[in-house]
Amino acid sequence: MIVTVKQGSNPQQVKRLTDWIKSLGLDVHLSEGEKSTVIGLVGDTSKVDIDLIRSLDIVEAVTRIQEPYKNANRKFHPEDSIVDVSGVKFGGKHFQMIAGPCSVESEKQVIGIAEAVKASGATMLRGGAFKPRTSPYAFQGLGLKGLEILKKAREATGLPIVTELMSERFIDAFAEVDMVQIGARNMQNFDLLKAVGRLGRPVLLKRGLANTIEEWLMSAEYIMSEGNMNVVLCERGIRTFEPYTRNTLDLSAIPILKEKTHLPVIVDPSHASGLSRLVKPMSLASVGAGADGLIIEVHNDPPHALCDGAQSLRPEQFDDVVRAIDVMLPLVNKERG
Repeated sequence: MIVTVKQGSNPQQVKRLTDWIKSLGLDVHLSEGEKSTVIGLVGDTSKVDIDLIRSLDIVEAVTRIQEPYKNANRKFHPEDSIVDVSGVKFGGKHFQMIAGPCSVESEKQVIGIAEAVKASGATMLRGGAFKPRTSPYAFQGLGLKGLEILKKAREATGLPIVTELMSERFIDAFAEVDMVQIGARNMQNFDLLKAVGRLGRPVLLKRGLANTIEEWLMSAEYIMSEGNMNVVLCERGIRTFEPYTRNTLDLSAIPILKEKTHLPVIVDPSHASGLSRLVKPMSLASVGAGADGLIIEVHNDPPHALCDGAQSLRPEQFDDVVRAIDVMLPLVNKERG
C-alpha cells in the first residue's frame, strides 16, 4: 500500500502517521522526494482502514500495490535511487564503468589490469575470487587468497572492488568487500540473499539464466526486506534457443525495469555475448537503452586466461569502448563517474 502525503505537510503529522502504521505491525518505507513524500506500507495491509487514512488532512492519495515486490517498486520510491559504493554512485545521471578480469589469477595480473582500466576511466574493479563453473574440473578460483589479492589491488589503485559471493560460509570474509555480487546461478538462493541483506554491503544482483523480470525483482526484494536498500541490478543475458552467442542480451529489460523499479540497472555485455568482438556494440546499445553502467571483463592476455578469455577485452580495447561511450552519454543525459 502507498500513502502519498500532501506537499508542505507538517513533519510531526507525518511522524504520527508512520508511528501509528508501525503500531499495526507493519514496516514503513518513507521516501521524501522533491515533489512529494511517499509512505510505503510493507506487510499484511488488510488490517489498515484505507478510508480512515484517506480522511486525514495530510493525505493526498492511498493506493494498493498489485505487484508482489514492495520495496523495489517505483511506486514506493518514485525517484531513482542512488546507490553509493565507497564513493562511486550508481543511478540518476551517474554512469559507472566496472572492469577487470573474469577471475583473479595472480597479484601482478590483477594490479596491472586495475591500473590499466582505471587510466581508461573505470571507477570500480571486478574480479572473481570464487568461480561458479559448469564443470567441476574447471578452474574454481583462488578463493580467500584471491579475495586478499583484490584488496591489495584496491589499496594500490584506490578502485573499490566487486566480487561474487557463492556461499554463506564465506560471508564474514566479504564484510570488507565494497560491493557483493550475487551471480546468475544464485539469483534464487533465497537464504544467501537474506544473509547478504543482513550483511549490509551494497549488492550487485545479476539476473538468472532463465528468470523473468518479476522473479528478478522478487530476488531484490529478499535482500531489501532485510533492511539493505543498496541493490544494483545487472542484466547479463538470458538463455534462449540462439546458439551463435553465449546468451541473449535482453536490452528490453532496461526500459521495463526503469518503469517498474527505482533501483539502478547496469549491463554485462561480456557474459551476455561470450564474444569479445560483440562487447563494444552491445555496450553502446546498453547506453542507448538507458543503462546506469557497464561491467566488462578485461584481461591482459585473453588467449591464456584461466576463465572466459574469449569474451575478455584487452586494456586497449576497453579504452576504445570507453571513448565511444563518452560520445553517447550526453544524448541520454548521463555523465561518467
